[in-house]
Amino acid sequence: MSKRPVDPVRWHAPPVDPLPEFSAAALTLVPIPGGEPEDVVVDADGYLWAGALDGSIVRLRPDGTAPEIVANTGGRPLGLGFARDGRLLVCDSPRGLLALDTATGRFETLVASIDGRPLLFCSNVTETADGTVYFTESTSAFTIDQYLGAILEARGRGALHRLDTDGRVTTVLDGLYFANGVTPTVDGSALVFAETQGRRLSKYWLTGPRAGTVTPLAVNLPAMPDNLSTGADGRIWCAMVTPANPLADRLAAGPPVLRKVIWRLPARLQPKPEAVVWAVAFDPDSGAAVAGVRMTHPEFSMATGLVEAGGRLWLGSIGSPHLGSVNLAATAL
Repeated sequence: MSKRPVDPVRWHAPPVDPLPEFSAAALTLVPIPGGEPEDVVVDADGYLWAGALDGSIVRLRPDGTAPEIVANTGGRPLGLGFARDGRLLVCDSPRGLLALDTATGRFETLVASIDGRPLLFCSNVTETADGTVYFTESTSAFTIDQYLGAILEARGRGALHRLDTDGRVTTVLDGLYFANGVTPTVDGSALVFAETQGRRLSKYWLTGPRAGTVTPLAVNLPAMPDNLSTGADGRIWCAMVTPANPLADRLAAGPPVLRKVIWRLPARLQPKPEAVVWAVAFDPDSGAAVAGVRMTHPEFSMATGLVEAGGRLWLGSIGSPHLGSVNLAATAL
């Protein structure tokens, strides 16, 4: 596949502040048909749902057994979320924002373009209590299979969009550095969203005197935050796909031509993310880290999605053909 040229700029990455030292935990692996389940969510009946590399939407029993392919997007499903009516909202690259009728396996395209340009990299999605759907766009320039191009460019081409119940789409925030996970606070007063390259979590306020504004929640993270979910006690779970890379930060601040050269290299010669298993829960008010897990595993790495279900923390991944899970109690500090 031909690659779109990159147009990098000099960019100074944020500093790195340490997080607590989290313990390792016993990791259970569940093979997923189609491989690399980027996100994992749970429905009202406790069933787990994941989107696979080959486009499959997979449903599993609450204990993680009996994986069943329900549908296939024909693209690459990324972030998932359930609507109030039971439909599964699916961010797909390059198809856009889709809705799956889980009973029939049929898809409806909700958003395929933004302001006349295709929605190439829809990343994560959530629906609020009033039926409004919010979704992130990591970059307007690349699809998921060329995500490294967006990182090398270091341009704020990401956004947070709103889909109203009448079908109108509004961009509520732009200029984001690889917008990714989005999840509501437990009281519905705000959305928490992640910027993977910006290495931060922020709150976009939905109600109260700060409605429509953004405040920082957790900044200067020592890793690249991916998908988010809201835990039963309101804490914000964040999948840390890979640690911050000092070499990549230096490259971003250096001459753009070096990153153009890297982009032209064969994939096998391009830099690879460090393989770890890392997830952190943040207090939704203070941004303090309150739980987490960090370790290495020979068969699982690069956690990209996560959800609490059945007393376990389930992890999606783009570095393994499995879902992983750990006992939730083992994540306590």
